[in-house]
Amino acid sequence: MAERFDRPRKDTAHLRHRDDDRFGSASEGIARFMGTPRFLIYLTVFCMAWLGWNSFAPENLRFDDAALGFTALTLMLSLQASYSAPLILLAQNRQDDRDRVAAEQDRQRAERSLADTEYLAREVAALRQALGETATRDFVRSELRALLEELREDRDEGEEKAS
Repeated sequence: MAERFDRPRKDTAHLRHRDDDRFGSASEGIARFMGTPRFLIYLTVFCMAWLGWNSFAPENLRFDDAALGFTALTLMLSLQASYSAPLILLAQNRQDDRDRVAAEQDRQRAERSLADTEYLAREVAALRQALGETATRDFVRSELRALLEELREDRDEGEEKAS
């Protein structure tokens, strides 16, 4: 069967997503590294070595002229900055997406918690109503007192008859 070039391949969609995710993860790693003190130290050491070499090395071994303002170093730092900004923005966008998903999950969890709380409140109200229809402690005490009084009267009558 001949491959048609006017239709996209069906089996490459998952590969494209995986490549995008891999690129995004790599860009996040780079952006995270560029925000560390280690990166600043490496960049400072690199620039100092560059400046030192091109200032104090023998004239024939220098590759970036100090008289021209270290043009190659400026170009390299500009190139690094021009790549850094989009990588940092991409990492921030991915973090925003993760935050959005987490916020949605928190909202759903809060809704479930609210529904559970409302259900439990209804159950407690139903239990209170059911308990309202049963005997209270004071009612049971008064009934027991009345029974005790009747038993005493019956005993007293029994003793009077026996004597």
